[in-house]
Amino acid sequence: MNGTEIIRLFGFEVEGEPASIYPYSPVYRVKYGNQDVVVKRTQSRAESVMSYTNMLKDNGINVVTPVKLQVDNPQKYEDTNFVVYPYIEGEKYAGKDKEIYEAGKLLGRIHSYSPVSNEYNLLEYDVYDFNEEEVEESMEAIIQHAEKAGIRIDPTLETKLLESVANQQELYHAGLPHVTTPHDFKANNLVFIPEPYLIDPDNAGWIPRIFDLALALLLFHNEHEEAPERVFTIDEWKLFLSGYKEYIDLTGQEVKFWEKAKQHVFLDEVMWLMAAYEEDWQKSSQQTLFTGLIHFIIDSADYKM
Repeated sequence: MNGTEIIRLFGFEVEGEPASIYPYSPVYRVKYGNQDVVVKRTQSRAESVMSYTNMLKDNGINVVTPVKLQVDNPQKYEDTNFVVYPYIEGEKYAGKDKEIYEAGKLLGRIHSYSPVSNEYNLLEYDVYDFNEEEVEESMEAIIQHAEKAGIRIDPTLETKLLESVANQQELYHAGLPHVTTPHDFKANNLVFIPEPYLIDPDNAGWIPRIFDLALALLLFHNEHEEAPERVFTIDEWKLFLSGYKEYIDLTGQEVKFWEKAKQHVFLDEVMWLMAAYEEDWQKSSQQTLFTGLIHFIIDSADYKM
């Protein structure tokens, strides 16, 4: 992918091929007059995402929205949409109690502004079709990656994943409340100024609300150098929830299906992460996070609503 061509779509000039400031996808920091901006990839429903984030911004939510330019923003390069956001100066997450509480409040506020239907036409969550063969293939890859890193995988993990496969249709038919949400709410997508500011809303979708909460619980510390190399502790989770619940009252149905929701989100979001990225098993921070996540999903009963 040619970073120079992408940046020039927006009328910016750069010398030579720019370096991405994010290791996992193209994110370019450039100058726009006296302002620093970021050029990054967004999803296929770019206009839907921008309408949604503009609504959040209009309601006082700290979230990036497209910079006004002389050309359309976002733009399409080949088959991929790109958008220009302001570069937000602030502090990185450091795992402080206040940061965790404020992050929970921000997610609660975001969910509180969700319409009752998918009126922004965001991507609808529909991942309820995992099968046993996929679990077996993923487990084989995970075991191989872990063995190269000198780690033994508890076989109970596969049992839990197969349980999740069996529970999919029950979750699908449970009538769980859905929300519009950025659906990638984790520490490396927040900057603290000192309040948390969401800098990557581009995975936005229409999703069961407790799935979004479970994702924050599981992967809030993923891919972040300053964050603890683990999931939230139980006390940290209670703190996050206390902020979240200032804006959201969870339903009895959500409480009933919470355990199965955690397992399902692990199946959907964490299993592939562990199976697809062998190199992460060689990084001490990700290795520690992965092993902690496995222990977590085998027994996370104390992480309640």
